[in-house]
Amino acid sequence: MAVIAVYSVKGGVGKTTIAANLAWCSAAISCRRTLLWDLDAAGGAGFLFGVEPRKKHSAESLFAKDARPSDLIRHTGIERLDLLPADESLRDLHNLFSRMGKKRRLAKLTETLASDYERIILDCPPVLNEISAQVIRAANCVIVPLPPSPLSSRAFQLVAEEISTHAPDHPPMLPVLSMIDARRALHRTAREENGNWPVIPMASAIEQCAVRQQPLGAFAPASPAAKGFAQLWTAIERKLAKPKA
Repeated sequence: MAVIAVYSVKGGVGKTTIAANLAWCSAAISCRRTLLWDLDAAGGAGFLFGVEPRKKHSAESLFAKDARPSDLIRHTGIERLDLLPADESLRDLHNLFSRMGKKRRLAKLTETLASDYERIILDCPPVLNEISAQVIRAANCVIVPLPPSPLSSRAFQLVAEEISTHAPDHPPMLPVLSMIDARRALHRTAREENGNWPVIPMASAIEQCAVRQQPLGAFAPASPAAKGFAQLWTAIERKLAKPKA
């Protein structure tokens, strides 16, 4: 089992869309039993699949030991792909982690799911606090979406520093150029300067994910954006397969 975190300290970078589409790639292309775990109180991942959280238990109750993962996990309707949705109770998750004082609470929870899932994709909120620290301790790989802008470069540096601070083993980072528009000179330059980074283009088909509440591969598998997600997923699998030095 491997945990892949899609994380940035900057909002509006396409993080949730990337997480949802990577989860689809894991289940549909790699045929892996996959869980998409939404840690963002906004609940975007659940919306993209048209899945509502269960009413009996709040998302926060899983961390407070009042619920089991099976009490909250929902099936997406896509073979081998389940979802652990978020809700507004996660707005206080940082404080809950701080009160509990258990630095590997999230990591321990992912380990309990190893018998059920081969890949766990974490859709992370754009924060620098105990939530991001827990994510980094749990992750085997951190995907960092970076639209081409000076602020994104700064965000990447902050993520690198966060990983260095909280994970002695340093889970590998994979920066991804997101929302690339080849008509814009700044975007073309960013792509040229980072030719080995995966690229997710800006595309109307990606916007349709929220409208259709489906991942891109389910309705536009031949689109350039869908191919971009598939190539990104291949890069992740290669990163995970590479032995640590």
